[in-house]
Amino acid sequence: MYRNVNGYSETYREVVREDKVIIEGKPKAPDYSFRVGGHRKFFLEAKKPSINIKEDMVPAFQIRRYGYTAKLPLSILTDFEEFAIYDTRIKPDKNDKANVGRVFYCTFEEYKDKFSFIYNTFSKEAILKGSFDKYVEDNKVKKGTSEVDKEFLKLIEEWRENLAKNLALRNKEIDIFQLNHSVQILIDRIIFLRIAEDRNMEKYGSLLDCSKQDQVYERLNAYFLKANEKYNGGLFKSEAWISNLKIDDKVFQNTIKYLYYPESPYEFSILPIEILGNIYEQFLGKTIRLTSSHQAKIEEKEEVKKAGGVYYTPQFIVDYIVESTVGEKVRNLDLYNHPPLTVLDPACGSGSFLVGSYTYLLEKYLESYTDPKRLNKCLKNGLIYQVSSNTYKLSIEVKQHILLRHIFGVDIDNQAVEVTKLSLLLKLMEDENSESADQLFKHSDFKILPDLSNNIKCGNSLISSDFYSQNELNLFETEEFRKVNTFDWEAEGTLDKNKNLWMGRGFPEIFKKGGFDCVIGNPPYVRQEILGEEFKAYAKNKFKTYAGTADLYVYFIEKSLSLLNSTGVYSVIVANKWMRANYGESLRKFLKEKRIHEIVDFGDLPVFKGATTYPCILEISNQKPAKINVSNIKTLEFQSLREEVKRNHYKIEFKSLNDSGWSLSNQKETALLKKISQAGNPLGEYVKGKIYYGIKTGLNEAFVIDEATKNRLIKEDPKSKEIIKPFLAGRDIKRYKVPSTDKYLLFTRRGIDINKYPAILTYLEQFKDRLKPKPKDWPASKEWKGRKPGSYQWYEIQDSIDYYEEFEKEKLFILIFLNSQSLHIT
Repeated sequence: MYRNVNGYSETYREVVREDKVIIEGKPKAPDYSFRVGGHRKFFLEAKKPSINIKEDMVPAFQIRRYGYTAKLPLSILTDFEEFAIYDTRIKPDKNDKANVGRVFYCTFEEYKDKFSFIYNTFSKEAILKGSFDKYVEDNKVKKGTSEVDKEFLKLIEEWRENLAKNLALRNKEIDIFQLNHSVQILIDRIIFLRIAEDRNMEKYGSLLDCSKQDQVYERLNAYFLKANEKYNGGLFKSEAWISNLKIDDKVFQNTIKYLYYPESPYEFSILPIEILGNIYEQFLGKTIRLTSSHQAKIEEKEEVKKAGGVYYTPQFIVDYIVESTVGEKVRNLDLYNHPPLTVLDPACGSGSFLVGSYTYLLEKYLESYTDPKRLNKCLKNGLIYQVSSNTYKLSIEVKQHILLRHIFGVDIDNQAVEVTKLSLLLKLMEDENSESADQLFKHSDFKILPDLSNNIKCGNSLISSDFYSQNELNLFETEEFRKVNTFDWEAEGTLDKNKNLWMGRGFPEIFKKGGFDCVIGNPPYVRQEILGEEFKAYAKNKFKTYAGTADLYVYFIEKSLSLLNSTGVYSVIVANKWMRANYGESLRKFLKEKRIHEIVDFGDLPVFKGATTYPCILEISNQKPAKINVSNIKTLEFQSLREEVKRNHYKIEFKSLNDSGWSLSNQKETALLKKISQAGNPLGEYVKGKIYYGIKTGLNEAFVIDEATKNRLIKEDPKSKEIIKPFLAGRDIKRYKVPSTDKYLLFTRRGIDINKYPAILTYLEQFKDRLKPKPKDWPASKEWKGRKPGSYQWYEIQDSIDYYEEFEKEKLFILIFLNSQSLHIT
């Protein structure tokens, strides 16, 4: 029997019997999950000895669905006479034989011989030592491997496209904003209700029943109305124009049937909200456009194109930042007395940091309420209820209270706001099942979902309504208002009594108390070239940290610190370039007036999959400066980031930081660097000052090409070769290796006679509208789709490169071989 002798939160139980949801006589959750530090590592499904595990397809498909949906690498199936391990990264199919994805099988007669392997792979000790992870990697079945988030993303992207095209076809009056909003709302509602079904909060098959008859959308609308009465929360709030849309039956029929067994590989009762957030983060990277003929087209958002994609914050980063901020605050609070702790993400995206904070607070509240000193009192007052002899859960009212009292967010993108709300509401429902459903709905007036409109708001965290004082207000059209989307943090707003909704309201109650306790997140990484002249003019007058070449996150750091109360703490993950780049000098001076508690620098480690962003975690407050805790992380191969930080941390003095550039070197490294600088010549002197900026095209999508395009252009016109040059982006430069590239630059420098290169001219013409320089007299109220103003032709590189001939010369690479203690310069 499990005994919680150390008083840990229930979340930290190592073996958890999962809540069973029985639907049509079939279980909808695995028997057991095995966890370390509250995180699932693998599932175990136990069958009766009469089941033939080796040959029976049904139990194999079942355990693979569980593991695949939860994004677990392995799961175990056993009837005690047999023991099978499945690679659950392989997308399951109803027609798969029992051996598909199976990486190990033995019978009870082999247990004695196989015990060492099983124990050394699946025991707690083995997992902590990394043996489990090594086995996972060594036994990865490459063929058919496809992660659940990527596959589910494909599915909902297909829904979006089908819905958008049909809506545009059947509703000629719909505009772009309405089209994006209605598609998002319908997808959110279907996902919510399908998850509710698998948790037995809704009758299983309700959506499927709606789709099997004609007039599907009318039937779904009737279902949504009932859901609104039952759940509240705004997700199903009736909007007449959405209800009156025309949508063909086949669109929903083709969508909904793939959400059910046996067509679906997903088990929604165990789909982690964090994974759903990852899926939605990628989903939000695209938008729906309308062509001139009113046809829907799905495109990547412009800012996503220029950033090279969407990069979701890894869960270990979210957990670390939440524990360092919210955790530190909670440590000194008595949660039983409902302290006024407020947590904000000012660029919340799909809500990963807010979900992480909410999850953490749920755990800590349960821990507080199950303290033996107040357990009986909390039970009596209905704050918790008992599930089994040693397991308790928070009441739904307490979970609502925690969410409404503590969690706040803002995002410029209305779709992101809706996704954050959905993620938080699904988190609130995560542990609810058939047993709790009976309690939840015994009172007809009880609504399970709180209205989050006063917690999660849509607006531009950096731009307040004073933006319009520098630009004539009457020049701005509706689309421009939506794009700028100003937000006044302290505004009281006005109450629309007809809609029972606050308009233009910020967070006045919080600022009357001084501001937020914790501000956290991953501010958007938007390069300065994309920010636009209007924003830069505004930022110059608004932010102390302004620099003409500063990226957007610089302003988010300054703004976020202004949102804190006097004892508040701010923590984010951002690029570390501000510590050394010229544009970071104003920020460095600004931060020297604050207290930097910690900098965790990851260098060039790939924290964000598929991107080299040079990230660091910052933790700052508005208190007086003190020594800084610094950690340089050299590997991502660790069990715990917190333990890795402890192993690598050291302190540096604030006074050692130079405004011209911060070095986070420890004392030994600083002494060595000083010795080297005194003994040798600086690199700048060695190359006689010939250190230059790279090439700024203004639109890399047009000028940077791949190998196949290069070969095609040269084949069409051999003269093209003269101005096609090998191209390296900053992310391509790695330490310890000579760079290589498969990318090339169309180097159409200023003054070029483009008619000499007809193949390249023809190629560039497809981008012509986006390459044109912005006219000086272009109205501020209208969006410009091309490049910044300048005296260049549309087909030319944006910035003048007077030193371009230097690029043709031999390059200098410095390689240091530490084992031979010699320095090689080539």
